[in-house]
Amino acid sequence: MSGPDLKPILLVEDSPKDVELTLAALERCQLANTVVVVRDGAEALDYLLATGPYEGRNGGDPVVVLLDLKLPKVDGLEVLERIKSDEKLRQTPVVMLTSSREEKDLVRSYQLGVNAFVVKPVGFDQFFEAIQDLGMFWAVLNEPPPVMQLGPQDE
Repeated sequence: MSGPDLKPILLVEDSPKDVELTLAALERCQLANTVVVVRDGAEALDYLLATGPYEGRNGGDPVVVLLDLKLPKVDGLEVLERIKSDEKLRQTPVVMLTSSREEKDLVRSYQLGVNAFVVKPVGFDQFFEAIQDLGMFWAVLNEPPPVMQLGPQDE
């Protein structure tokens, strides 16, 4: 598979430094997936639901959503809840990326259906390595669920 056939990776991150590091790490993996960057939870929902500035966007749902927990406008937990309660988006993998070590954030994320919860390493090298591992796993190694086609008996 190449470029247009691949689903994008959606990065939801408000820290310009973390965006830059994440993009550099994903680039190092040489993934062919496009990375779409949005800066807050409201923009993430617009992208995922194809509303607002993303109305009529081309392409399918992301192969994975890398979601920061602490976001302006709509926080990461609210975005996660919307994704997992939406029939069309429910099976989209979501990885929560956060510098929070609060147990309540971890527990709530899993209650809402997060696929993985990663505490951002403080050191540059560890952060870089963690993002590379995430990118390779979700974009290359993970086998997504099959797309169900409606047959004549289901209509």
